[in-house]
Amino acid sequence: MTMYTEKTLSIHDAKTNFSKLIKRAEAGETIYIGGYGKPSVAMVSCESLPKKRPVAEAFGCMKGKIKYSEGWENWKEEDIYEMFYSTFMTLDEYKKL
Repeated sequence: MTMYTEKTLSIHDAKTNFSKLIKRAEAGETIYIGGYGKPSVAMVSCESLPKKRPVAEAFGCMKGKIKYSEGWENWKEEDIYEMFYSTFMTLDEYKKL
């Protein structure tokens, strides 16, 4: 049995006190909402969420780590499909891209 130290509000209580809960979350408190004392969701401020890295920062992160094999420019379309796309689309779907 899992024990929760934080008080879990019922969905009804959360709906009734929604604006107050938003203010508490904005102040840094984590509000747990669920049923039968077991949390299903947590209400937190956006400030407490992890920040995403800017896209520009992600570009170039592999610089110097990728090595090209001899003949890579001669790969066939089917080779590229097998390496990168075969797990989630058919060859026909890939050819339509």
